[in-house]
Amino acid sequence: MNPLVLAIDTTHEFGSLALTRGDAIIEELALHAPTGFGHVLYGSLGELLNRHGIAVDAIDCFAAASGPGSFTGVRVGLACVKGLAEAVGKPAVAVSNLQALACFGGGPLRAVLLDARRGEIYGAVYDDAAQIVMPEVVSKVADWLGTLPEGVEFVASDFAAVGEALAGTRFEGARVVTAPRALAGVIGRLAVARMRAGDAPDPASLDANYVRRADAELFWKE
Repeated sequence: MNPLVLAIDTTHEFGSLALTRGDAIIEELALHAPTGFGHVLYGSLGELLNRHGIAVDAIDCFAAASGPGSFTGVRVGLACVKGLAEAVGKPAVAVSNLQALACFGGGPLRAVLLDARRGEIYGAVYDDAAQIVMPEVVSKVADWLGTLPEGVEFVASDFAAVGEALAGTRFEGARVVTAPRALAGVIGRLAVARMRAGDAPDPASLDANYVRRADAELFWKE
């Protein structure tokens, strides 16, 4: 089973699109839209499909990053995938950005993190099969570090949010892996794994993975 997947990540200002076939990435396109993806997403998506001579109805599954990240960005990506999948009658999958980051690690336990702003991070621990070990949370870095098991490696696209937080802690010598900003290719491959496991939900059932407490949108600076 080698389905053709169109994957989208618009959850942060550095987003991406990808076409994947089975476990192979056909093309991954990095996008930068600091003012939002609403005005660039569909044009870039059309160009990607045209370059490979692929019509939307030839896509077997659509995948979107479900967050955590920018609330508006998460909604833009999910709405795009839902609309396309429903229009052509194909399944759609939502994938956590934190799970996607875990795929770039190399250790048995991978502490993944994203900047949540306001002095906080989104964090979780996954294993080497990208299965959740500790739940996704939003937390101060120091508080999160105190909950982690021994032997984790840290995986992130940007460690600026961590700063010097590891210094002087039991994780001072831990392995640190810098993942690429473009996650759509991995999101497409995770969607294929879900399809192979029989988990390809109806597009209408897709939901965002905000992680942050419900009132946080009031404070988010897009």
